[in-house]
Amino acid sequence: MSCFTSEDEAQLQSMLRQLLQSVKEKITGAPSVECAEEILLHLEETDENFHNYEFVKYLRKCINSTVGSVIEEEIEKCISAQSQGEVSGYDMLVQHVTKKTRESKEYREMMHALKNVMMVVVESLINKFEEDQMHNKELDIKPKKERRSGYYTDNCSDSDSSFNRSYTFLSQEQLQLLVERLDPIQPMEVRQEALQTLCFAPPSDILNSETWPDLRKHLTTSLSDPDTAFSEKILRFYAKAFSSSPFNMTRDVYTSLARHLELYFLSGEYSLRISAGLDVSNPHIDRLLKKVRLLNEYQKEAPSSWIRHPEKYMEEVVDSTFSLLSVNHEPNHPASPDFLSPVYFLALLDIKAVWFKKWMHAYYSRAVVLRLLEKKYKSLINAAVQQCLDYFESCKAGVNKNSSVSDFSHQHCSDEQNFSYAGQELQYVYFVHSLCLLGRLLVYKQGQNLFPVELKNKKDRVSVTDLLVLFTQLIYYSPSYPKTALAGHTDSYSPTSLVMEILQVFCDQTGCAAECLYTDAVIDALLHPVQSVLSGTEVYLNCLETTLIDVADILARIAAVDDGLSFFLHGENEKTAKEDGPTAVHVIVQFTKKLLHDDISLLSGSELLPVVKGAFIFVCRQMYRTCEGLQMLIPYGLHESMGEAWKKMSLLSERVPTPVTGVDSISSISLESKNSLLWEETLLDALLNFSATPKGLFLLHSTGAMNDCVNFMFSSLSKKLQANEYEEFGNKVIITQMATTPSGAVALQSSGFIKALVTELWALLECGKDDLRITQPQSTPIDPIDQSCQKSFLSLINLLTYPAVFELLSKQDTPNKPVYSFREVPTDIIDIIDRLIILNSEAKIHSLFSYEQSHIFGLRFLNVLCCELNTLLLLESQYKVSQVLLTAQEENVIETSEGPGDFIIDGLSVERNHVLVRINLIGGPRERILPLRVLDKGSNSYPWPMFSSLPLPKCYLAETPRKGEFRQDKDLDKLLSLLKSPEKQSGWAEICRKQFYKVMKARPDIISGTILAELIEKFVSHLSESQLDCYFSTGNDKAMDADVKNESLSSVQQLGVEMTVRYGKYLNLLKEHAENGLCFVLMNCKNILKQEQRTVVSSLCCLQEHYPGYDWFASSIFLIMSGDGEKTLMFLKQFSRLLVSAFLWLPRLHISMHLPATTVESGIHPVYFCSTHYIEMLLKAKLPLVFAAFQRSGFTPSQICLQWITQCFWNYMDWREICHYIATCILLGPDYQIYMCISVFKHLQQDILKHTEAQDLQVFLKEEPLHGFRVSDYLEYMESLEAIYRPMLLEDMRSIRVQNA
Repeated sequence: MSCFTSEDEAQLQSMLRQLLQSVKEKITGAPSVECAEEILLHLEETDENFHNYEFVKYLRKCINSTVGSVIEEEIEKCISAQSQGEVSGYDMLVQHVTKKTRESKEYREMMHALKNVMMVVVESLINKFEEDQMHNKELDIKPKKERRSGYYTDNCSDSDSSFNRSYTFLSQEQLQLLVERLDPIQPMEVRQEALQTLCFAPPSDILNSETWPDLRKHLTTSLSDPDTAFSEKILRFYAKAFSSSPFNMTRDVYTSLARHLELYFLSGEYSLRISAGLDVSNPHIDRLLKKVRLLNEYQKEAPSSWIRHPEKYMEEVVDSTFSLLSVNHEPNHPASPDFLSPVYFLALLDIKAVWFKKWMHAYYSRAVVLRLLEKKYKSLINAAVQQCLDYFESCKAGVNKNSSVSDFSHQHCSDEQNFSYAGQELQYVYFVHSLCLLGRLLVYKQGQNLFPVELKNKKDRVSVTDLLVLFTQLIYYSPSYPKTALAGHTDSYSPTSLVMEILQVFCDQTGCAAECLYTDAVIDALLHPVQSVLSGTEVYLNCLETTLIDVADILARIAAVDDGLSFFLHGENEKTAKEDGPTAVHVIVQFTKKLLHDDISLLSGSELLPVVKGAFIFVCRQMYRTCEGLQMLIPYGLHESMGEAWKKMSLLSERVPTPVTGVDSISSISLESKNSLLWEETLLDALLNFSATPKGLFLLHSTGAMNDCVNFMFSSLSKKLQANEYEEFGNKVIITQMATTPSGAVALQSSGFIKALVTELWALLECGKDDLRITQPQSTPIDPIDQSCQKSFLSLINLLTYPAVFELLSKQDTPNKPVYSFREVPTDIIDIIDRLIILNSEAKIHSLFSYEQSHIFGLRFLNVLCCELNTLLLLESQYKVSQVLLTAQEENVIETSEGPGDFIIDGLSVERNHVLVRINLIGGPRERILPLRVLDKGSNSYPWPMFSSLPLPKCYLAETPRKGEFRQDKDLDKLLSLLKSPEKQSGWAEICRKQFYKVMKARPDIISGTILAELIEKFVSHLSESQLDCYFSTGNDKAMDADVKNESLSSVQQLGVEMTVRYGKYLNLLKEHAENGLCFVLMNCKNILKQEQRTVVSSLCCLQEHYPGYDWFASSIFLIMSGDGEKTLMFLKQFSRLLVSAFLWLPRLHISMHLPATTVESGIHPVYFCSTHYIEMLLKAKLPLVFAAFQRSGFTPSQICLQWITQCFWNYMDWREICHYIATCILLGPDYQIYMCISVFKHLQQDILKHTEAQDLQVFLKEEPLHGFRVSDYLEYMESLEAIYRPMLLEDMRSIRVQNA
């Protein structure tokens, strides 16, 4: 360092300059010199590149060469001292070495040498700086000629290097001197020199000084200086201040610039007119645009920081902005309408009003903006509305004259060299800005409160609805584009695309949409093009096809929301709905049907016709996917029109000619076939979505397209690797609805869906993922069903309802092979039962990689299946599952020298014990005790007794319910006397119902036993004698007793009889040999109903001669009648004439001649397409959280309700509640079946929500009984539902005989 050369000096200067250049931004932002020094002192802590700077490397090299040996020597001394215990710890070592090094002679010499060297280098840099400053001053005096590349190109960017080269820190005295020199009265040379000095000072120092208020005045005045170079330097200083200073300082700069512009526009010097246009290449206009642009850039950046500062600062910025934008000539001024106001310049630079969107985003700023608009600047809103109205009038006039209005959004952009705007173009730019501003304003409730507004040339005030109608009309009255431009025109400034953006935002903002869009006026405006086409009137619209597509898009978005759908179905006010015109639904569906039938001449031959069709089908789909929407659409027969269109397209696609080599028409044929395939898939997708509801699925079956729809769905699911959440839940719901019907289950089987589901399950359960590289053994699952298999488990549960089980498993034996290969993958449900449930051979056990986990999965699956009693009877009759499990328990014992010992308590034996108790015991929540499937802590970890033979241990049977003591009751006596009275007064049935309701509310316990039997017997007997009350005609019952002896019950029926008698004996309702009486009843019922059955030729197993399940209703009546077969049979004969029998007694309508042939052939029972359909509809209306939980889980209320109703709530309710359910439906009406299920869901609401979160809703609803549910507790609630829904429900229930919609 002793020989310091000029080369070393130059090198050091370069290093130091690099360092200063790198930390320039940090120093610039420092409010004072002290802060700048502090930043440099802590640079190592804040700058991640600190050790990469050449100057830092130079310093490190000096330290290593000079004091490196001293440091090493001290470290060695400390290490030796540490071994002797004198120095301890790393921190102490560092402190000691540092101290000794700084005290060394070498360190003092190094610091002295460095100081001398750096003094020379710094002095050279300062001299260089002064030379540069003088040079810049000379350059500034010379006139500058800038090359223009567009009106938005300028030199006021804060990144301009001439402003960030160096800094001069000024004292207060120097700043005061600068203020005096910048006074406009000073000579130009003095002011220019002062401004030059100002530009080299940190802006934060200037803005934070006491002299800033005076300086601000001088700068504001100087911005209008005729010397353009001088005013431009001030503008650069403003730009630099905006970029490098905090908001609390820059607000003054902003308001200064805004005030300057406001004064300029108000001055007599400004004389620009709209009609004269605007030439942005003019230097004067260019400077003006630079100033406005600087304001606009700040407007867009300020919202990110102003929340950290007092509200008054933000209010100053907002107020100064609105004050500037409100500038206009006096109304009486002759040039006032033609005045080119500041808002036009802002619109040119920010045409979509991004600044306003950012200001309105957060409540903090939005509240201030709206308050100022309301109190001081409402004229801004009025002007924006007026501009939109003027543009609309010009568009409408152009369309009515059959000529398009000029499209300025593309016209200007087409010529890159043109820098002038015509008057019409300026008006269009301001219109777009106004449209975007109003669109954002109306999103918020407080913004809507600024309306209505009064306009000068309009008598009536303009409301929010008027404005939205205007926006909507712009869709079809604004200039159109060529049809080919439809796909590529994504980010244009066309009115249509802008209005569509605004309306789409409204649709997403449900609160705003409810206030704005859901009005008859807006919907009428949307539907105007549709109604014009329907009525055949002359249509003055620009590009009809694109207009219809845009209208359909908004309609679909409205219909996708519950409130919007309700508005479509019922109008603005349901009670006072319009009678003088068709509803929105009517117009949309009628138009869609005409499209499907190609019955619209205006659109014939259009290339976009398929797109228009698809768009309106999608609108209808949003409606018929819901129960309420479907009810409204059924009369129009839309499903039939879609079915016909699909059949027609299927035939056409089959006739597409085979391409011939060398023929030019190959491309056209392939394009045509692609379009045909796309249209066919659109129709299949639309038809498939009918199956989202029970009645919709019934309608889908009537079109004959079910199999094709399911194939399409499975194909789509296979192709989509990842579906969005909404689609996934929607597909699950459709699959669950399908699986609840026989034809749907068969379609799922034939499509390959079930095979794919089973294969995927097996891969997860036994094989693991193919692409998973096994580096360590898999962990043993903690849960009985591993998380990876949970989804497949729930899918199987959704799939295997009894109708599906019967179609898939009826008369099918398990393979029971002697050997199973490891590579043998199950492909069907019967394989799952064979490989995971009925493990009755060593071959099956050895074929499983994860025997215990897989078998527990199978037992859990069996447990859920057996909750549906018909499925239990089928599995028991065909596969003897109970005996298989008992045998497995018998083998699972500890072998001792004395013989078999205690049962081995493990996961499998605990699961088997639970399943065995469940399938061999009938009873409600207080009638049977199911063993838990978990082990307790302690010595007696499993207190439940295991067994390997029947009957079950008595500990699983709850105490026999005691019969309540009969006490006299006046209301009951009155009811019984009414029933016994031979004379029936008018309204007799209604009086009985009211009396029954009264008794049920007061003393529900007494309606049981013989009183209940007498009650329903007398009531049904009287109704069956009335021609008005009989719904079904009676057949010939003679000689039934003689023929019945030749009949024999199926194995399923025999098991059902055993189960019923066992339950009846537990309840003390039946005596010995009651089996014969129940067999007598069931065989006679079969014969009675057989006389009313029609012959059906079908591949469905369920449509054979006999009812596929067990007759749980007849068995329930047999128990109510205390085992009296004759009385039971007489009751059922009379009961079969009533409408309620169709919904309580499911075998009543099995392949019945009372139903239309199409209904019978579908295999879908009226309980499904009528009762459960309305259960879903009422559930959505009355318990929306529960309905949403079902949708989220992919499960359906219809499936579990069909299960409950089919088995008369056996195993879900205690016997007394089952009796009350039957009595309530018989006496109060069949619609009470629907209200009963809604009441159950209301009772279970919290549990349903909890289990939806736990993702086991299906398992909970199928396995768990209805704890704490009492029919009498919900009678009042059911009555409230009856008051609203009975007319609609009974009308539809009575229409099942002619149900062919």
